[in-house]
Amino acid sequence: MGPDVESDRVRPVSRDLLVVLFDGVCNLCNGFVNWTIDRDVDALCRFVALQTPAGRAIVERAGLEADTLSTIVVVRQGRALIRSSAVLEIGSVLHQPWSGLARVTRLVPSPLRDIGYRVIAKHRYQAFGRLDACRVPTPELLGRFLDSENPEAALRIAGFGPTGLS
Repeated sequence: MGPDVESDRVRPVSRDLLVVLFDGVCNLCNGFVNWTIDRDVDALCRFVALQTPAGRAIVERAGLEADTLSTIVVVRQGRALIRSSAVLEIGSVLHQPWSGLARVTRLVPSPLRDIGYRVIAKHRYQAFGRLDACRVPTPELLGRFLDSENPEAALRIAGFGPTGLS
């Protein structure tokens, strides 16, 4: 029996929870979200598209440029990470071998890691295609996604605001 979707959506904010913001129309990004969900057996990641009101609110509260951002963003306890650092933060909450690989890869300085990340990000639409609209989660996965139309709740879950973790 799977998790109760409704109780999953109202689960209290956890200090271990990651909010993953992704390009909702990018096929590569959606594939990465699916890959992460399949390996996030502890359900520590919550997802929201960058293009949604909730995604934009989190990005802006984190001090990033919402309109020019073409990277994955991970927010943990009100602290934002981008590019390869965001991907490695996701890897760190997954089970082995991914957490170990993330730990070892962090030994490489982020400017070097980000060179490859930027090349892939620049060509992701040409190589992997693009959707006409942001993905809509299936009923089974609804609890893994933030309410894209509720910026206040998304900010709280990301650790911002008076009822957040910061």
